[in-house]
Amino acid sequence: MRHDVELALDLPPHVANAGVGVHGAAGPHEVFRLPRLWQLHLYTYSGTLEFGGVTHPIRPGHMSLVPPDTEVHFHYDAPRSEHLYAHFRLPGTGERRRVPAMQDAGDDAAVLSGLLRQTVAASAQSPVRASAELWTVLWRMTTLTGPAADSAGPRHPALQAAMAHIEEHLAGPLNVPDVARAAGVSHTHLTRLFREDTGQTVVGYIRHRRMERARHLLIASTLAIPAIAAAVGIGDLQAFNKTCRRELGASPRAVRRAAGG
Repeated sequence: MRHDVELALDLPPHVANAGVGVHGAAGPHEVFRLPRLWQLHLYTYSGTLEFGGVTHPIRPGHMSLVPPDTEVHFHYDAPRSEHLYAHFRLPGTGERRRVPAMQDAGDDAAVLSGLLRQTVAASAQSPVRASAELWTVLWRMTTLTGPAADSAGPRHPALQAAMAHIEEHLAGPLNVPDVARAAGVSHTHLTRLFREDTGQTVVGYIRHRRMERARHLLIASTLAIPAIAAAVGIGDLQAFNKTCRRELGASPRAVRRAAGG
């Protein structure tokens, strides 16, 4: 049975604490709750997490999200069990995204680990930067629900090639035929691969990745908004504003202002 939680991601999270958790030394079982904070964990060990009446196996590369004021039971298979964690508040009240409470990050585990380590590094010195890094992590977690994240095997090589091509060319023109050629498959086959893995069309995925980068630049940089629009391949400022409102739930200025920029 899939166990989902709901996140409102229209505003950046407020990071209360982030770090490397070391557990198991005091015993193989711990019970606790955080009354006002969400918990995000990226695991490097094996064990079991129980909450909300559901038992979740923990494996290296798995990630969990636990809502505030939820009692959690951890069972550790080893006396020293480490994970990256972030405890945070979600101030948003907009559209909610359903995310598995536990999921395998798959090929994205290394990238997400890097982003969480940046969150940890920034948490004591730059709360805004920590918020931006964690916001990116949470949004990326909303796209980890395809077959690869459900342990159905690695992503199709053509899909990996297409995604890499998109990341490298976000600042320029991108169309489906060009992406399909870069991946070595037909337009139709590529569309099917994206649907099966991400639940999105190729165009929808490109738009999502562009706005992920735009959000990061709005929050973590002082670049002018027209420059950010150009940096994500949307040269028309009116089109950028419209896409930002649709994908991020607010205008570019409002996104920046909400993050304190």
